[in-house]
Amino acid sequence: MARARPGPIVGLLLAAGAGSRMGGPKALVADARGPWLTRGVATLLAGGCDRVVVVLGAGATEAEDLLAGDPRLLGSQVSTVVADDWADGLSASLRAGLRALGADPDLQEARVALITLVDYPGLPASAVARLLSVTGTPAGAGSPAAAGVPLGASILRRAVFGGRPGHPVVVGRAHWSDLAQSISGDRGAGAYLREHGALEVDCRDLWSGHDVDSPRAASR
Repeated sequence: MARARPGPIVGLLLAAGAGSRMGGPKALVADARGPWLTRGVATLLAGGCDRVVVVLGAGATEAEDLLAGDPRLLGSQVSTVVADDWADGLSASLRAGLRALGADPDLQEARVALITLVDYPGLPASAVARLLSVTGTPAGAGSPAAAGVPLGASILRRAVFGGRPGHPVVVGRAHWSDLAQSISGDRGAGAYLREHGALEVDCRDLWSGHDVDSPRAASR
């Protein structure tokens, strides 16, 4: 019998960067399929997140207008938080997001956060769903029959692509405070996930896992 989901699952989309190599704030970048920001939010919701919190910084006002104007998101549980120190790097955005999750009275029952960045516009909902499957297979397990690891407050998972770590990542509530305190500069959760033995979930059959950080990369 499948285990029940551990309360509402929240998606945390980091979209605060200035996007200097993209020529403008990452939250405002668009391609032929539309704005990365709204697509990212819609992907997290479609993949199984019950609510999405978006961390903004550069271009925050315009980004909020994009979210408010997307008909796909009408009635969805989407909120924003502005990282005032976003220019300090990725850690500032992640820290602001984690602290917002912990302080939100509407998220007191949430036990799990799925975290990704807006500059992964190729992320499919199927990868989100795989990371949020109620049980997972430990890294290195030899068969699907290996004991599953339940999704709960102590969980740590990360997508890998043939052994290369990437996004999304899943962080249980028990880690939110410690992770927020452990990061600095332009580094995210990678070191914390390694040190705490995060479960690896291979997603290479679903997408490449590459970010897009320049117009040249976006055109590939």
